[in-house]
Amino acid sequence: MTVQVQPGTSGREGRGERVGHTAAPLATCGGRSQALGATASAPQGDLLFLLDSSASVSHYEFSRVREFVGQLVSAMPFGPGAVRASLVHVGSQPYTEFTFDQYSSGQAVQDAIRVTSQRMGDTNTGLALAYAKEQLFAEVAGARQGVPKVLVWVTDGGSSDPVGPPMQELKDLGVTIFIVSTGRGNLLELLAAASPPAEKHLHFVDVDDLHIIAPELRDSITEGLTGLTRAPVFGSSPDQREPHSVTQRSLLFPDPSTIPFLDAMQPQQLRVSEVMSNSFRLSWPPLLTADSGYYVLELVPSDKLAAARRQQLPGNATSWIWTDLNPDTDYEVALLPESNVHLLKPQHVRVRTLQEEAGPERIIISHTRPRSLRISWAPALGPDSTLGYHIEVGPLRGGSLQRLEVPAGHNSTIIQGLTPSTAYLVTVTAAFRSGRERALSAKACTASGERTRAPQSVRPEARPPEP
Repeated sequence: MTVQVQPGTSGREGRGERVGHTAAPLATCGGRSQALGATASAPQGDLLFLLDSSASVSHYEFSRVREFVGQLVSAMPFGPGAVRASLVHVGSQPYTEFTFDQYSSGQAVQDAIRVTSQRMGDTNTGLALAYAKEQLFAEVAGARQGVPKVLVWVTDGGSSDPVGPPMQELKDLGVTIFIVSTGRGNLLELLAAASPPAEKHLHFVDVDDLHIIAPELRDSITEGLTGLTRAPVFGSSPDQREPHSVTQRSLLFPDPSTIPFLDAMQPQQLRVSEVMSNSFRLSWPPLLTADSGYYVLELVPSDKLAAARRQQLPGNATSWIWTDLNPDTDYEVALLPESNVHLLKPQHVRVRTLQEEAGPERIIISHTRPRSLRISWAPALGPDSTLGYHIEVGPLRGGSLQRLEVPAGHNSTIIQGLTPSTAYLVTVTAAFRSGRERALSAKACTASGERTRAPQSVRPEARPPEP
């Protein structure tokens, strides 16, 4: 079960922290235990991501947003009885990348996000919001009835059409709105659009710093999907409250001195995320405070030649990133809470880093024809580390781009429909399972038009002499 601690009651001032504990104390509340159990259930709801995919967003910014969304869904439980996700693009016309019932596992959702392509066009966010409202409540899109609805809008801050009216309609229907702005935007407009309170549902962040807010935002989204913010209210004034309301509220917002005790009743989970070839992130619930102890992290590689590493962290820490690791290597990790106040068990987890993300190192152009050519590249990476390749071909002097998708394990493709005697820029991008990409470009020229056979000179036949 998950409980929300009031801001300022833990080692981190100004924002809530979550701790896990068993539901046993609820028995002391008599008839209230069932109501609290329903409030703090496992995440189950429809989660829609609305991404600005218009031309106002650069290709680099879109790739960073795509990686960020993958981080948000990485630890969520997906399935028919849990969370379902959908992704809609903002452009000249809204476009559904995938519906709620299209993918039933977290890995499938992450893979679909990683291969999402930018749509370009105008930034018609209001139109996309009206479309999103239909998707959130349409059975044909896989939406379910009677479950929490959450919309996460990632934008660069601008829109070509009004967003206020369609956003208000979504909130009137009970949809929880989170907004992440990577640009300046209109503060008053975004404040009105996000669900209250704004400090929890509205984030302004540089596109390169999105990963910093990912863990906190993921937890807030999970709360929206569990319905924790819909806790029962027993009256608006003290005189209207039922006799056990104080006890009930103390379980939803426990005193900070009881947090370590609640955590000790159930082993905590040391979670791993953002696994790369040379790094990974660890996160854990707040077991200690800055005044009650500290943590020791131990990292032991399977390679006996490499040395073990240790890191000491303050008691209010809840995450750490191990860097400078070896690719394709197993690591044993231990989190040791050290405290003279509370007895807490060590947490252990085993992590394997990804294979080294070496993108294309060489591009070969062959079989050049007036209207086609073959592109080959090396090395060819398999599906264990890559999702596949994105191929883009466009004239150097400007014009329309051709885009192709090549599965992992393949290293060549034929491009057709080209113009004779034209110089093209060819870009091969490897899309890795980690969410990152590596690209290499080369110039290619098509052959001139079809050659015509030159006329051959014909000798006049010798005629017999005239008599």
